[in-house]
Amino acid sequence: MAWARDEGGAAVLELLVQPRASRTRAVGEHDGRLKIQLAAPPVDGAANAALVEFLAVALGVRRADVVLLRGETGRRKTVRVAGITAAAAVAALAS
Repeated sequence: MAWARDEGGAAVLELLVQPRASRTRAVGEHDGRLKIQLAAPPVDGAANAALVEFLAVALGVRRADVVLLRGETGRRKTVRVAGITAAAAVAALAS
């Protein structure tokens, strides 16, 4: 998948985030990124915190292993997930 790659012992994910959705879920690829809908609003970092929590649970890693690299205030985000490969991330999120 174009939205996931291995880099330095971690998976780097290119995401498109839609806050204020009816529920939190991964909905598939959109414009070369994985689209994730978040129920949280984009206020005071709530959407970023919800994204980190969702990815940690979905990928079976600690929240501390999920780091937002780029896109803190935008919808297009780049996230680094330690302790998992890109292939494992794709299998967990694309299902």
